[in-house]
Amino acid sequence: MRTVSIDGKAVSVFLGNKPGIPAIYLNTYSDEGQKIYEAAQAVGCPPFNLVTVSDLAWSHDMAPWDSPAAFKNGESFTGGANDYLRLLVKEIIPRAEKELAGPPAWRGIAGYSLAGLFALYAIYRTDVFSRVGCMSGSLWFPGFKEYIFSHEPKRRPDCIYFSLGDREAKTRNPVLKTVQENTEEIQTFYQNKGIDTVFQLNPGNHFVQGIERTAAGIQWLLNR
Repeated sequence: MRTVSIDGKAVSVFLGNKPGIPAIYLNTYSDEGQKIYEAAQAVGCPPFNLVTVSDLAWSHDMAPWDSPAAFKNGESFTGGANDYLRLLVKEIIPRAEKELAGPPAWRGIAGYSLAGLFALYAIYRTDVFSRVGCMSGSLWFPGFKEYIFSHEPKRRPDCIYFSLGDREAKTRNPVLKTVQENTEEIQTFYQNKGIDTVFQLNPGNHFVQGIERTAAGIQWLLNR
């Protein structure tokens, strides 16, 4: 593993040590890249390169547009996703891929929670990713479902993985309780377009087994 700092973000590259294998880009909340890479090995993922980005301004970099806080005492969202995506595509990807044994077979983008939302949003703003992993994605985000239904991705994705904990929608919070309904509607929307997609329901709430759920999504993307 090699870690470099790019514009204040910590970028770690975990090498699969073979040329022509996929590269998956994963934005992380608390630098859990090493654990996720090890979990992916443990479940028998085929060789791949993992590039993780941490030290993110989470409620800014991952948010597609401004939105009020979803939680009591939470931070408001200030839409910085377009700026961060520009940094990812123009600086982070070229720098990370200098470490690889050769150009990747394909690039995927994945994330958990708000980073799952960002992963899906990214394909509407850039054509560099062909597979998406949206694990426990914050698809309750106000206006996001409507955005998906009214916009076209920059390239048609090869496949999209969705997952959610079966207790995530069981909340009194009127914004968050839409998460399962929205995820299912969005997944059905892609399925009806003939895109290879799946929705996996896992036991537990949002904070259970995030590492394992992320590794499971990566494994699915790699095995398509």
